[in-house]
Amino acid sequence: MRTVCGIDLGTQSCKVVVYDYEKKSIIAQSQAPVDIIAQNDGTREQKTEWYDAVVKTCFDKIDKNVKKNIAAIGVSGQQHGFVPLDEKGKPVYNVKLWCDTSTAAECEELTKAAGGEKKLIEKAGLPMRPGYTAPKVLWLKKHKPNAFAKLQHILLPHNYINFLLTGEYWAEYGDASGTALFDVRERKWSSAVCKSISADVEKFLPPLTTSEKTAGKVSKAAAALYGLNEGTLVSSGGGDNMMSAIGTGAVRDGFLTMSLGTSGTLFGFSNKPVIDPTGNLAAFCSSSGGWLPLLCTMNCTVASEEFRKLMGLDVKAFDEEAGKSPVGADGISILPFFNGERTPNLPNGRASVNGITAANFNRKNLARAALESAIFGMRIGLDGFISLGFKPKEIRLTGGGSKSKLWQSIAANVMNLPVRIPTGSEAAAMGGAIQALWCLENSEGKKSLIEDLADKHVALGASVKPDRKSALLYNDAYAVYSKYLGALSPLYK
Repeated sequence: MRTVCGIDLGTQSCKVVVYDYEKKSIIAQSQAPVDIIAQNDGTREQKTEWYDAVVKTCFDKIDKNVKKNIAAIGVSGQQHGFVPLDEKGKPVYNVKLWCDTSTAAECEELTKAAGGEKKLIEKAGLPMRPGYTAPKVLWLKKHKPNAFAKLQHILLPHNYINFLLTGEYWAEYGDASGTALFDVRERKWSSAVCKSISADVEKFLPPLTTSEKTAGKVSKAAAALYGLNEGTLVSSGGGDNMMSAIGTGAVRDGFLTMSLGTSGTLFGFSNKPVIDPTGNLAAFCSSSGGWLPLLCTMNCTVASEEFRKLMGLDVKAFDEEAGKSPVGADGISILPFFNGERTPNLPNGRASVNGITAANFNRKNLARAALESAIFGMRIGLDGFISLGFKPKEIRLTGGGSKSKLWQSIAANVMNLPVRIPTGSEAAAMGGAIQALWCLENSEGKKSLIEDLADKHVALGASVKPDRKSALLYNDAYAVYSKYLGALSPLYK
């Protein structure tokens, strides 16, 4: 028996799955939590030694005989995180995360250096946002000059896990395209953006490889540490959204994946670059050979979690309460910006409850409005996709929120598209495993297509279809949400 392994290093945990691709079943999986450093100025950081520890913990939880059958490994990692290493591969500072909003000033500086946001999008395909990697590098230069002086390698979290496994420095197009240091049209590092930070930045970036290729093989040291076979293939890997696209089967034009987690994402495969002049959709590359335009919100399940805790309800009871409220929550609309916001670009955003009257102010309406707010944020992305010529066919729903039947229904009706839920719960880790299989088969001369592998190995549940009447009512409710968003956004610029 031969298997493949997927590793997903997320913001809150690391997960490992071992997949028997002949029997199409996950035969082992493990998980370990990751801590986070949070400060009031928007700082969100982690430490590389935490990553070292959780990867080892996850592999230690898997039977040694199961590990010996792993033929290839694919790594998924949270996007945009800046892993700064010295010449020996040791950290010079903490990892600044995707959800770190302390770099707003650096974004303004880099945008000005590029000649404005329009020119920046023209050059690299992305506006400069606090979530991306580029402003984090400039932040290190400005605020931690001693650490910056030791900098020799700029990696992303998934690149760092690949480095732990192989001892080699590589990047691939998908995750690299989320750094804002990358030219998404030409698929290469952007010399102009790099030079606006420092003359040396480009040489600190790893060489690029294509998605189907290897990022190296498991080293002797990693094999001994994790209980793996030395020489096991490690695929190029990718960002968590890129891997989730593979793990949900969104590897063909027209298929979208919507992830309902702490952050919310909406993304879809495209055979050509999709550059959004508004900057709402990130012009990313995929980790399956094409492009992956993507919307990201920083507050998806956050509102429902905060209101659920305030009401003292568990998840099931909260959904039941929300289910008593009508479409549109009887006029209540929540802007869920508890953590600031990335899309729309409101790093100083605040949450608010709008449309309250003496008649509608109750728990059921607040609960439903919290659930609806997450999907209204995604609707902004869908409108952007359609305006740029993307023709959506179906949404694959993943993330913790996808388990809610009510949220499934709200998603189908707000987006007015059929929704399907992958039966597996670990889309990013599964995407890593499928990409590893793709790499393995190509290394053996089989010339496999990622589309065929996704069709074969991604199991999907029944389709949730939109209800015409509810979809029309949600058009009106979304218009109300948009009205409040437009009115309050100037306060948070």
